[in-house]
Formats: sequence, structure tokens, C-alpha cells
Amino acid sequence: MKIAMIGTGYVGLVSGAGFADFGHDVTCVDIDADRVARLKQGEIPIHEPGLGELVKRNTTVGRLHFTTHTVEAVAGAQIVLIAVGTPTGEDGSADLQYVLEAARQIGAALTGYAVIVTKSTVPVGTSDKVRAIVASVTMHPFAVASNPEFLKEGDAVNDFLKPARVVIGADDPRAIDLLRDAYRGVMRTGDRIQVMDIRSAELTKYAANAMLATRISFMNELARLADAVGADIEAVRKGIGSDPRIGAKFLFAGAGFGGSCFPKDLRALLHTGRENDVPLQVVDAVERANERQKKVLGERVLAHFGGNVAGKRIAIWGLAFKPETDDIRESPALTVIEQLRAGGATLVGYDPAAMPNVAAQYPGLIELATDAYAAARGADAVVLVTEWHELRHPDLARLTSLMRGKALFDGRNVWTPQEVRAAGFDYYGIGRGRTA
Repeated sequence: MKIAMIGTGYVGLVSGAGFADFGHDVTCVDIDADRVARLKQGEIPIHEPGLGELVKRNTTVGRLHFTTHTVEAVAGAQIVLIAVGTPTGEDGSADLQYVLEAARQIGAALTGYAVIVTKSTVPVGTSDKVRAIVASVTMHPFAVASNPEFLKEGDAVNDFLKPARVVIGADDPRAIDLLRDAYRGVMRTGDRIQVMDIRSAELTKYAANAMLATRISFMNELARLADAVGADIEAVRKGIGSDPRIGAKFLFAGAGFGGSCFPKDLRALLHTGRENDVPLQVVDAVERANERQKKVLGERVLAHFGGNVAGKRIAIWGLAFKPETDDIRESPALTVIEQLRAGGATLVGYDPAAMPNVAAQYPGLIELATDAYAAARGADAVVLVTEWHELRHPDLARLTSLMRGKALFDGRNVWTPQEVRAAGFDYYGIGRGRTA
């Protein structure tokens, strides 16, 4: 089957390479000529484990191609997927200009029947707009469908190749059959495809992210209470996570969530609720709780130094919004950095993957070190914001010899408080109370 993928970001590149790995002929389109040139040379523009190997394997055998020309990719394609950005607008809504422009270009490029699929996360009703735009520029028959992505940054390749479920929103039997065939690679051990109407598929993505974000914000609020009453949120997490009705995932208290999905999608869902006169009070509380939580870690550092960090040297470990990605969009680390810079602190950061993005997008924001211990040299405190594997078990003896101060702030509760304190450090976690 010939497939066209419009957009080569996280979703487009992973999905395009994944479909190629299922045996289809896939052409990925991007307006960024430099990005396309790099992809043709085998350079992967984002940090995503396993993606380089996946792209190389399928370009080598001739199943995966890259171009800047929509017409070239769409001609003869049976499925065309839209995987372009939907940034947040000033009113919190999802900005659909790139999706709708992609739809216009696809419609103009059609050479026969094709299924046009929104892969981007879009508000309910977007497929109707796509259908109208395509119909205005083509005489060829076509169908419109929704196929939301559920890819975790840092594990996106596995999520695509071995998904828990594939959601297809469509009302055209031929379109459903073609999309089922496109995903034949995930049906080797069972049918994981869920077919529903288009609007339900569009809402499913937002509902999933809102639920996951709710669990995180819920635990972060409980963590603040745990600190106040002297409980340990890690013990609480294990206690409730063992209940099969609740489950253990997304119950980790920390410095708040960031990234390209949760914050943006919560705002878009809230906007959709307002448009339909349905106030989403729980979702609103989740967003407000997260914005509050992003400030907790920085406030804890300030409190340790009596509210005055002027002249203090503070190391920030982890700059990406989560491990195994170089994505710094809405990263909690940026909030911490802003707070401590405002207080006059000297900051030095380290991240295994995200430092080039920090340097490019925020030049001069923070001094960047070659490794975690170089960042800690002469520091009055170390603040862990992103729990990369290499930062989970610090050499405390080495830190003792390198640091000027004795304060460690564990923004993800991955260090053992007793070990840290036994090494002579002051330990601060999130919701660890006085018992940890």
C-alpha cells in the first residue's frame, strides 16, 4: 500500500517509519527543506530511542522516502495522514491552520480515491472542516477519518509498533478496510483496532491525555499535603497503586508535567468545553494544579537558603520535560531556572540530550556543563528535575568532594533519602514529609 505522511515531527516521523516497517511504501513530506535533506542523509532531527534504526532499516530497503513536495507524495497514495503541529492559540484553542492548509494541499494533489486521516491531535469537529476543504479543491472521491496517536516521547517507537490499541474513527467501510490493512503489522497477535465514529475518536485522544494528567496532578496535590502532615507520598503511592481499580501508572509525584501534549491538549479541551457551554471543572483544576506544582521545587530551593539565593551556584540536573527525549517544551526545569535566576543565583545545567535545544532556543539562559558532575563542581545545591537513568544513582562521595554546599533537591523522588542524609547532605523530595 502507498501511504503519504504530511509532517515529520515526533508523530509523523515515527508513524511514517512504523508504517514502512509494516511493509508499506511511505513518503513523508515536510516544508522544511533542511530537515528533509538531513533525513535523506540518515540524520534524525529528534532524540527518540530506536527511531534512527527504524528509519535506516526502511530507507535502506526503499520503503521510506522523504520529500518537500506534497504532490509527489500524495499522487497514487491510498492513505494520506496529516501529522502537522497544532500549537496553542492565544485563547487556549488548538491552532488548526497547519492542519487545514495540509488538507487543502492534499485535496489539490489527489489523483484518485484516498482516505485522508487526521493523525494530529485535533478538536472534535476538525474532520468536518478537513472534509469541506478537500471537497472544495478536488473532484476525486475521498473519505476522511481520524486516527489519533498515543505515542509517549521516549518510547514512541515501541508504542507505534506494539500499541495497546489503535483507534480509528471513520464512517466509510472502504476507509475502515484500508486503515485496518495499514495496521496489519499490529494484528499478528490479536486485533487491537477499535473502530468508532469520527467525533468519538477525536475526543478519545483528549480524554486519554486529560485522564493521565489528572492522575499526575492528583498525586502532586497529595504530595503537598503529605509534606504538611509529615507523610511520605511514596508510601501512599504504593498503597493506592496496588489497588487493581487504580493501578500503579502515572501516580508519581514530582515537579509537574510538561511537553508537547498534556499542557496543550488540556487547554484545547477546556476551550472546546467553553465553546459548547460545558465547563470542565476537573480538567481546569488539573491544569491549575500543574502550573502551581511547577513552582514547588524552586520555592523549596529558595526556602532552604532563607529566600536569598543571590551569589549561590546551583546545578540543575535534567532540562528535558522527561527522560529519553530532547524536548524542552513547557519543561518544569524552565520554571525552576526562571525562579532561581530571578533570585540572583548562578545556574549551571546538564542534560544528556536537551542541551542543544536549550542553547538554541534560550541562548544565555543557563551555563551548560559537559556532564552532571561538572555541573555540580562548586555548587551550593544540586536540583534534579528530570530523572534520566544516569542521574538516578549519584556518586554521593564524589559530590561531597565537588560541591561547596550540602543540599540535594530530588524533584522526582528517585533518590533514597536515608542514603543522601547519611552522606551528610540535606535531602528535599516532593511529598516525602518527615518520615522518609
